[in-house]
Amino acid sequence: MAIKFRPLHDRVVVQRLDDERKTAGGIVIPDTAKEKPMKGKVVAVGKGKILEDGKVQALAVKVGDEIVFGKYSGTEVKIDSGEYVIMREDDIMGIIEK
Repeated sequence: MAIKFRPLHDRVVVQRLDDERKTAGGIVIPDTAKEKPMKGKVVAVGKGKILEDGKVQALAVKVGDEIVFGKYSGTEVKIDSGEYVIMREDDIMGIIEK
């Protein structure tokens, strides 16, 4: 999904991925008791991190990557009626390989 927003420098726009609503034992977890997922899909990336010598280092993540990030990472925003998290690449813990 393309959004009309381009983050600056080393920032990444992420759409959270919903986790399962049932436990392994089959218990349904209501929305009010559920924590926000820490997995997401990258929907937009900036040009890269500006280094001290002025060069731009490309980001390790790209649009479409599924990632894991910290519980309190980033800033939540609404863009084009969708909810996203904008964070720095440093807040991303890893890319989920398929």
